[in-house]
Amino acid sequence: MEDVVRALGYATLGSRLKRIGEKLQAQTQDLAGELAGTGLPTPHNPVLAALDRQGPLSIGDLAKALGQSQPGITRMINKMKSEGLVSVTSLEQDRRVSTVALTEAGRHLVDHLKATLWPAVSFAVADACAGLDGPLLQQLDQLEAALTEQSLSTRQTGQPLPDWDTLDLETRS
Repeated sequence: MEDVVRALGYATLGSRLKRIGEKLQAQTQDLAGELAGTGLPTPHNPVLAALDRQGPLSIGDLAKALGQSQPGITRMINKMKSEGLVSVTSLEQDRRVSTVALTEAGRHLVDHLKATLWPAVSFAVADACAGLDGPLLQQLDQLEAALTEQSLSTRQTGQPLPDWDTLDLETRS
């Protein structure tokens, strides 16, 4: 059957990127269970990373840092709060502004993810992207094929992972 999203090229680029993103998130979720022993929803990882990197943030600042909608961040924060990973406090001068911070359990989880899942995902995705060449649509074809042929969890080499805080994420390829 024809892959219509692929066939329409740039006209459906957003749908194509969403499809690739969903595949990456699903494979990351699988890897999280296998490697890190957690069922933490994949979209929560960037929230934890932002709080780790920048410290306590307002929900609005967290939404800006992640490029996501404030209502979406609020929903994630409420779920993470119920799981004991973050605390939320209102500012005394303006109760409408809430500040989100990692709890001790959240800090412990972040340390665990930095030692396991995050570097493994970084290396596995870099491996899937290695050798991509050509115009953008061809590279997306190649990336989708690579993720279909070999999932992120099978790209995890089992070798010791480097310290997340010293990993150069921008030049890794």
